[in-house]
Amino acid sequence: QVQLVESGGGLVQPGGSLTLSCKASGTNFLAYEMGWHRQAPGKQRELVAVISRNGATNYTDSLKARFAISRDLAADTGYLRMNSLTAEDTAVYYCHAELLVGGRLGDLWGQGTQVTVSS
Repeated sequence: QVQLVESGGGLVQPGGSLTLSCKASGTNFLAYEMGWHRQAPGKQRELVAVISRNGATNYTDSLKARFAISRDLAADTGYLRMNSLTAEDTAVYYCHAELLVGGRLGDLWGQGTQVTVSS
């Protein structure tokens, strides 16, 4: 029906920036809320940020100063801009979306993209 595909992950030096993308593909769907979560090795998956269709956002407080979530409604694409990255930001980053598809409202997760912060 619909799939979410993350891209933009990779290796970045401490202090650097990276932008992740999440593209929703399919037919006859509408994405409501979109968001990003991350999971570092040995740690629990945590919420990073969420964004509504009208652009309202919520962030995990500790990340609010450095991360920015956005979306392009026409392109069915969400973004996560990450600045001033440190080794503590190393994790697999997952896209999540609340979707209306096939007449039903449900949740969908992407497969994740690796972000590694290292010199």
